[in-house]
Amino acid sequence: MSQATTLARPYARAIFMLAKEVGSLKDVSEALAFSAQAVSVPHLADMLDDPRVSVAQLLDLISHPEAPESVRGFFSVLSENGRLPLLPEIYALFEALRAESEHVVRANITSAEPLSAESLKSLTDALKKRFGGDVEVQTAVDASLIGGAVIDAGDVVIDGSVRNKLARLNANLAN
Repeated sequence: MSQATTLARPYARAIFMLAKEVGSLKDVSEALAFSAQAVSVPHLADMLDDPRVSVAQLLDLISHPEAPESVRGFFSVLSENGRLPLLPEIYALFEALRAESEHVVRANITSAEPLSAESLKSLTDALKKRFGGDVEVQTAVDASLIGGAVIDAGDVVIDGSVRNKLARLNANLAN
């Protein structure tokens, strides 16, 4: 676990609890996503430590125009503590907390070739059945898998790639 994640965790929990309390998980999520992306821009990231840039100017630069006032206050606290660079980690942890509270499983499907809409729907339906709830799927393509796919859904990894099957066959033949 990285130090940034460790530092970001209490902030993510705090903003999550606040957002849940006022019923604005979606709005806060959008605001955090915008700001996490903003502080990742190299030129803007350099400004985070520039004493010539006021806190108000920074907040104007990184805040989503429609962000709830609570988020702007949260960013002020982050700024006072020198934690604005942690926004990408805070956002990722916030989204994990949000998914858990909404009983949504996030799955990454990496396949050797782009999946057809029919294959993706079939895999998504199977994952919904396996996890007993909603599933958000992201896809990626990795030709080194040779064929098949790898599904990473948090604690569960299903490796149905040809590369993995060949590696297991090779290990079995070597023994």
